[in-house]
Amino acid sequence: MSNTASERPAVTPAHESSAATPAHESSAMARARELGAAVLGTTHPNPPVGAVVLDAAGVPVGEGATTPPGGPHAEVVALARAGERARGGTVVVTLEPCAHTGRTGPCADALLAAGIARVVVAVPEPTELAGGGAQRLRDGGVEVLLGVEEAEAADGALAAWLTGIRRHRPFVVWKVAGTLDGRVAAADGSSRWITGPEARAAVHRLRATCDAVVVGTGTALADDPQLTVRDADGADAARQPLRVVMDRRGRLPGTARVLDGAAPTHVSAAPSPRELLAELFTRDVRRVLLEGGPTLAAAFLRDGLVDEVVVHLAPKLLGAGAPLVGDLGISAIDDALTLDVVDVTRLGGDVQVRLRPTRHTGAGRPADGRG
Repeated sequence: MSNTASERPAVTPAHESSAATPAHESSAMARARELGAAVLGTTHPNPPVGAVVLDAAGVPVGEGATTPPGGPHAEVVALARAGERARGGTVVVTLEPCAHTGRTGPCADALLAAGIARVVVAVPEPTELAGGGAQRLRDGGVEVLLGVEEAEAADGALAAWLTGIRRHRPFVVWKVAGTLDGRVAAADGSSRWITGPEARAAVHRLRATCDAVVVGTGTALADDPQLTVRDADGADAARQPLRVVMDRRGRLPGTARVLDGAAPTHVSAAPSPRELLAELFTRDVRRVLLEGGPTLAAAFLRDGLVDEVVVHLAPKLLGAGAPLVGDLGISAIDDALTLDVVDVTRLGGDVQVRLRPTRHTGAGRPADGRG
């Protein structure tokens, strides 16, 4: 997989139908997506890819995911675990194997050397530098199937990497915790704790998948959050995302916990969400967790810059207090920002809802409606 963001010209081969994929390969692709998701946030600048090796009889004999930069890619990890059992078998992988030499050798060559007979790919390689893997494999006599369950893989662990290539900005996940009546704080301003310990632990796991966590000055002043990632034992995780505070007016005090040295911090004077994302993109940030208050969330939503929403709902009612989101400039129900529910999970006494916007407000809406 590539280390570049330059796009390949739109000449990728026609995608074969996933209807041609047998059940055991479809099962392997689902597992490959899980493997990619498990390393989300650890592989940049490479994409988080998962791969599964099936022997000649279709039995899984090896699996792997992309390792941190400089380490082997998913296919190579899976092949090493499969050993000789890979010969004559199939590799199921979420992204087309690369054909170039970067920090590591071409994955396509590793597959040829292992004697793989068939490669099943979800997402064709979109960059020019790493492209050509499928053709190299075909030239070597390997059967290659492209575009199998592509949408599922593209909307999963690969979403942030693909957003960076296609839109030249980070992928944005907005996380918010609220009550059933849509309040993120009580009338007196108190908001600790709306949700329970299971939901709070889920937030740390979500932060760990991101390159940066963003809040506005209002949240930084009101809550004084540390914005670090802690593991299940409450200890600071080895890898910490960049902490970002949007502070146009220079109001953040030097005593703020985000400046405590526990993780890298960037205080930005960017005047808008779009300019902040451009700034972060140049710092190699590809996946952003937006944890700001209702005003900042509304600004990102108005500009069509939220790609995923994670809502933690507590079974509580307040009746007053800060709303889940600020003014979106919507006056009619027909103009409402609409979202698709991707997943609903019970977190102790709370509920987590994951959603993807399907319709955006304002001029920032992209032509393809994806965020």
